[in-house]
Amino acid sequence: MNMSITELSTVCKKLVDEVGKVIVGKKNVLKYVVLGAITEGHILFEDYPGLAKTLTVKTFSTAIGCKFSRIQFTPDLLPADITGTYVYSQKTGDFKLIKGPIFTNILLADEINRAPPKTQSALLEAMQEHQTTLEGETYTLEKPFLVLATQNPIEYEGTYPLPEAQIDRFLMKLNIGYPNEAEEFEILQRMEIEDLADVKINKISLLCINYEFLATVF
Repeated sequence: MNMSITELSTVCKKLVDEVGKVIVGKKNVLKYVVLGAITEGHILFEDYPGLAKTLTVKTFSTAIGCKFSRIQFTPDLLPADITGTYVYSQKTGDFKLIKGPIFTNILLADEINRAPPKTQSALLEAMQEHQTTLEGETYTLEKPFLVLATQNPIEYEGTYPLPEAQIDRFLMKLNIGYPNEAEEFEILQRMEIEDLADVKINKISLLCINYEFLATVF
């Protein structure tokens, strides 16, 4: 299904409005996230704690109706914890593939710089080629596949800088920024009315987008 630029613009505006039901302000940030989605470009969020980086990603994935996985990166995280591994089944006598959280549409890599480079590199093949290799067998990931990663620009103790090869695979780096006074007031008002987790988000699917068509536009 090919979409005209006007139709695509309408879908993107609706998506930004839906996410805006939870995320106050930050329209420009949301527009960049949508741009990343329709161009299959991964995004790195780098900003201070408590600025709704994780909430933005979770709300966005809900709005587009895609499968969502979250990985909390820690120093003891292993590559197999991301990609998955084969486990021996005593019942069948065979090895069964247990897929990792990378088999999804939207992957939130939370505090990605908390894990060592060997673990971070488990994302490289998936981010570049939309596939992952396990025990010599290649598995193609579903479209769309987006990695939305976060990292804290402070408290560098116990963190590992992202390798240049991985930074190169992100389309853009975004900062959320602190809300202004009016936005803070609106956030408090919303929280008094209902829990943000209970806000009803209408799904604005991007799965109908023809990515081959988009490749001719961008």
